[in-house]
Amino acid sequence: MKIKQVFLPNENATKKLAQAIGVLVKAGDMIALYGDLGAGKTCFARAIIRFLMKDENLNIPSPSFALLQPYQKDKQVILHVDLYRIKHPDEVEELGLFDDENAIIFIEWPQNAPDLTKNADWQIYLETGENGLGRVAKVKSKHEINLAGLEI
Repeated sequence: MKIKQVFLPNENATKKLAQAIGVLVKAGDMIALYGDLGAGKTCFARAIIRFLMKDENLNIPSPSFALLQPYQKDKQVILHVDLYRIKHPDEVEELGLFDDENAIIFIEWPQNAPDLTKNADWQIYLETGENGLGRVAKVKSKHEINLAGLEI
């Protein structure tokens, strides 16, 4: 796994990182988003989904209560999943995450289904920065992580 760490001073920086990773995400990728409540997982997911869907104004509700929010543009399916309320990993099977092998899947709270997410193509860890300032993102991927053009 390749690893990069980036300091994100504000929400705009989180969006820029999401867009930079959005360029690298491939059909069929699973992206596991780790972090405490308020760490920026949903903010990151919204930004990258809007980027992939090419619609900056797309309404992206949190999937906390629905568990799964699907999106589709042309033939590309994107699934945004929140496993916070999952009590047992077996419950994930009912969501149909793998009905389309080319779907891009974003999973918040992946630690609630470790067998599902242990082979994620991307693992993104978000945490509060030092002294409560900004966020720190640790990005792990099976793919190359080229963030050379990222300006935060």
